[in-house]
Amino acid sequence: MNSADTGAQNGQGRHIPVALSTASVYPLSVHDGFAIAADLGYDGVEVLVTHNGDSQDASALMRLAERYDQPILAIHAPTLLLTQQVWGSAWNKVQRSAQMAVDVGADVVVVHPPFRWQNDYAETFAHGVRDIADAFGVRIAVENMYPWRVRGREALAYLPHWDPVPQDYSDVTWDFSHAASAGASSLDAAKALGSRLRHIHLTDGVSPSTKDQHLIPGHGTQECAEVLQHIANNGFDGAVVAEISTRKAKGAGQREEWLAETLEFARVHLGQTGA
Repeated sequence: MNSADTGAQNGQGRHIPVALSTASVYPLSVHDGFAIAADLGYDGVEVLVTHNGDSQDASALMRLAERYDQPILAIHAPTLLLTQQVWGSAWNKVQRSAQMAVDVGADVVVVHPPFRWQNDYAETFAHGVRDIADAFGVRIAVENMYPWRVRGREALAYLPHWDPVPQDYSDVTWDFSHAASAGASSLDAAKALGSRLRHIHLTDGVSPSTKDQHLIPGHGTQECAEVLQHIANNGFDGAVVAEISTRKAKGAGQREEWLAETLEFARVHLGQTGA
């Protein structure tokens, strides 16, 4: 089921795994993320490293993966503004995330591009992530972000840029909500990236917007369905990861409904629901 051997030659893509990001269950725990992924029938989990102790502990994560039969497909490095104090310096965050990926059997590490004030880190970022990826034998996929706007004017927040498409990155993570905030076309980006598109954060957003919305796919204006249909048969060998915001869900029941809807959206548009 997981073989990609017949792939694009037969017009039938490999079974693309659909995983759940632990960010999707915030403010619940990493443990809850694994439990919900198992309950709903996801193919695995992406772990966002945060201040939560379990998210930083490879042994704890492996116990959860085994308990819930949910392989860990990716580690999201603590490169968010809210996790700047986790794991020290920028390069240490990337290296420790790569080591954790090796320890838990994941082959992808998701990182954000440098903030504009991280000058030294930014100057060697593209080469540095490639060197770390080679050293640890993992894929480090740089995520698309979006311009910050202050009083209606765009501010430079990331170096070299929020858009990874023209950058010299071997692997890229594409996030639909970030694309909506940037006013970018996800379908155009997916086509332009080609084989560099390594990982997808499945969510949505309404353009134009100054907010990073992380809506259920199909509830915004991004070309979520079209991108999934595109990658289903073009040799894509990464994973699709649900990363929606459920913070406003009214109880666990609604949270699971939203995550089940996201999973169903992925299955339908990846062509995984037929006989």
